[in-house]
Amino acid sequence: METQTVQMLAVVSVLLAFGLAEWVQGRFFAPEATREDNRLDVVVTLLFPLISGAVLATSGALCAALMPEQRNAWAGWSVWAMLAVLLVADDLTQYLWHRLSHSSVLWPLHRAHHSAAYMSVRVVYRNNAFYYALMPGLWLSGALVFLGFGWVYVGYSIVKVSVIIAAHSAVRWDEWLYRHAALRPLAWLVQRTISTPATHFAHHALVQDDGIGHYTGNFGNLLFLWDVLFGTAHITQRYPPAYGLSDDRAHGPEPWLVQFIFPLLRSKRAQTVLGKQAHRPPSA
Repeated sequence: METQTVQMLAVVSVLLAFGLAEWVQGRFFAPEATREDNRLDVVVTLLFPLISGAVLATSGALCAALMPEQRNAWAGWSVWAMLAVLLVADDLTQYLWHRLSHSSVLWPLHRAHHSAAYMSVRVVYRNNAFYYALMPGLWLSGALVFLGFGWVYVGYSIVKVSVIIAAHSAVRWDEWLYRHAALRPLAWLVQRTISTPATHFAHHALVQDDGIGHYTGNFGNLLFLWDVLFGTAHITQRYPPAYGLSDDRAHGPEPWLVQFIFPLLRSKRAQTVLGKQAHRPPSA
C-alpha cells in the first residue's frame, strides 16, 4: 500500500472517530454554527487533502527537477534522526508560521480558523486556502519525503494530526487528567509537551482578559513545548466560556467563500480585514 494511501486512511479514521465521539456527546452540531460556518467547515475539510497533497507533490517535483541525484539520499538515516529533523522542519516552522499568522500581514489567511464560535473536529482544517498553500512546513516536508523520509514522515504525520484533531475536539479528552490528584504529575508533563484541548481552546477564546483565553499565544500544533520554550504558553486547565471573533459578534459572519479564498474574493462588510482596508490581528 502506498504511503499517501496509508496516511489518508489513518487521518480520516482519527477524524471520524473524534467526530463520532462528539456526535454521541451531542457536541458535533454546535448551536453556535451558522450556515456560513457549515459550508466553510465542509468545503475546507474536503479540500484540505487536495491542497496539502498538491503542495507536497509540487515540492517533490521541484526537487526531482533541481536535484534528481539526491532522491532518497537520506534514506539511510536513523528513524530518530529523521523525526528530529521533521520536528524542526515541519512542527517548529508551523509554530512560527502560526505565530506570524497572528500578525497584521498574514492574519486574513488564518482568520477563518478563529471565526468559528465553537470548538470541534470541524475546525481542525478551517483556514484560508492560501494559508496551507504557502505553509513552509508542507514544502519542506515534500523535500524531505523526496530525500527518503517516506514511511517515517507518514508515521510522524499521523501522530501529529491525531494530536491536532484531539486538541480541537469538543470531546475534551484531557479533562480526566485534571480530576485526580494522582494524575497531576502526568497532567503537568502532558500539557507542556503536546497540544491539549485546554491549552488550544484558550487560543481560540473570544476574550483574553478573563485569565483563561490566550489568543496571543499557545501556537503549538504537535508540540506545545515550543510555546514553553519561546514564552508564549498559558496553562490553566480550564476552558474558555466563549469562542470566535468579536468583530463577527458585532457585524455578523463573513461569507464562507470570502474566508476561504481571500484575497481572490473580498468582503463587502464595512468592518473587516477581508476587504480593502488595512489588515489587523484580532482584538477583544
